[in-house]
Amino acid sequence: MNTIDFDIDGKGVGRLRIARPDVHNAFNDQVIKEMSAALEQASERKDLRLLIITGAGKSFSAGADLGWMRSMADASQEDNRTDSARLAKLMRTLNFFPRPTVARVNGSAFGGGVGLIACCDIAIAAKSARFGLTEVRLGLIPAVISPYVIDAIGARSARRLFLTGEHFSAERAVELGLVSEACDSEDLDDRVAECTRHLLRAGPRATGEAKDLIATVSGRTLEEQMRLDEDTAMRIARLRVSAEGQLGLKAFLDKSTPDWSSV
Repeated sequence: MNTIDFDIDGKGVGRLRIARPDVHNAFNDQVIKEMSAALEQASERKDLRLLIITGAGKSFSAGADLGWMRSMADASQEDNRTDSARLAKLMRTLNFFPRPTVARVNGSAFGGGVGLIACCDIAIAAKSARFGLTEVRLGLIPAVISPYVIDAIGARSARRLFLTGEHFSAERAVELGLVSEACDSEDLDDRVAECTRHLLRAGPRATGEAKDLIATVSGRTLEEQMRLDEDTAMRIARLRVSAEGQLGLKAFLDKSTPDWSSV
């Protein structure tokens, strides 16, 4: 594992940390591959009671890595679909993870980072964290994370945040339902530890059954999510190779402002 750290302590508390602080824990194909593998392996561990997900350094996750975005901008629609399907699998694996999951949001989260938070059962954020679903500024959409983000914040809030791409605060994230609570940075570990203590008091089987109950009652099972992922992966692949998507990605990589009137 080169891009993440993973360990389990003697109490059965697992910690998965994205370890790319120099690029604000941005996603690339290696991060997606390693996180997916770690989650799949962790789900089989009998000694795991719960999983905490966080980022190294000052950020939780800045979303897509520049190099990864550059390679996808030059890729075919089919290659983009395959790539998006890998990210969709990561989000799906986390969302349906059989143990309780807690996002320790130590810093800002954008794009796919917001998706990770939405896939976790509980999210506790530092008040200094900022959030954003900024894909539309690149001529793209938050396709594969959309089912989980909409579950968390509702369709009405998604209509604003998906369409404007604006940033919002940790306090606003709490109001929206994306984050469970926000606290001062120096209190973050204490708040996560308190949440962990509550989870460890619960029956291991009961927590897993409770997660399955919620998925069933809310109307989207693992099988239904897999079918939906095929659709969302195709949507983002189609946009990435479109004239608007190409313009937006090029402008982002060139650090310029896209001229939408030209497409």
